[in-house]
Amino acid sequence: MSISIRPATAADVPQILAFIRALAAYEREPDAVTATEADLLRDGFGASPLFHCLIAEQDGASAGFAFYFFNYSTWLGRPGLYLEDLFVLPEFRGSGIGRALLQRVAAIAVEKNCPRLQWEVLDWNTPAIDFYRAMGADFLDEWRNVRVTGEALLRLAGVARTGEES
Repeated sequence: MSISIRPATAADVPQILAFIRALAAYEREPDAVTATEADLLRDGFGASPLFHCLIAEQDGASAGFAFYFFNYSTWLGRPGLYLEDLFVLPEFRGSGIGRALLQRVAAIAVEKNCPRLQWEVLDWNTPAIDFYRAMGADFLDEWRNVRVTGEALLRLAGVARTGEES
């Protein structure tokens, strides 16, 4: 069984969206994906991409992906790499694809002089937690994820909805 990891191209956008939807289903949020092919094409494959993506193939079949972007550490004064999604289709799990994807993302972080590679994992996803521990990942339990979305984001930004006053 031959595993290859390659950068995604614009032609991969339908497959990337399929991986995103499969990941959302796995993470028990099958209806949460609102991204479209047009969104991914616009934001990942233009002159200034906002994200990057790797496609894993096994014997020529699309098997998984790693979706990442760069951030910046003010404390380190250096860029970091944030892994948004790492996903392998169930029928390909256990064959080294997840490890190959994570190793390639780590290599990109090193190539880009990023001293930090980070990501999140759901607390119930014990197979992923065990996998990440085996890869040498540290878990930062003292840090809390913070997110503002939807109406709360609009209120925070001082943006009024049509017919409302701010």
